[in-house]
Amino acid sequence: MKISALKDIKISDVSHNSQIKKKVLVANGDIPHITNFSRAVFPPGELASAHSHSDMTEVFFIESGTGIISVNGKDIPLEAGMCITIEPNDIHELNNTSTQDLTVIYFGVET
Repeated sequence: MKISALKDIKISDVSHNSQIKKKVLVANGDIPHITNFSRAVFPPGELASAHSHSDMTEVFFIESGTGIISVNGKDIPLEAGMCITIEPNDIHELNNTSTQDLTVIYFGVET
């Protein structure tokens, strides 16, 4: 068993943009086939630039805030409560287009 609490987890940078901060609740290797389970905060105007993963499916849950996720060139408005699944090789970019923080909970599953 592993128990973690956001208040006790060290803040780290998101690899796509050091201005976006995350807390990793489950790290790669902690659970078979799960690459991570994290919570990231995107300050206003920040984005995780376009990229893809050939080795995992990624699931994003919008905890709070608004923005846009682009998937394979299609822009999708984001709002709190939405869940978006990104398939392997989908080119995706998350962008906080608002004046408030965009908070995203996400995890990856190896394919």
